[in-house]
Amino acid sequence: MSFAKSLLPGTLLTWIVSMFIGSSGSRGGVLYVHYVSYDGYSAYWSWPLFIAGTGLAWVIYFVME
Repeated sequence: MSFAKSLLPGTLLTWIVSMFIGSSGSRGGVLYVHYVSYDGYSAYWSWPLFIAGTGLAWVIYFVME
């Protein structure tokens, strides 16, 4: 259950940080921020940042239980 709850904070963290890094024209180095377009919607996204953010939120929620 803690993993399911950690998906939303991981997604929000990734979206906000990628938006700032991507809009400045940077790739973020290891984060590999790229521009994603799907079905008329577009945003900046980073899979490594999503995995790290979700993992961090998962650990925090797991410890709180």
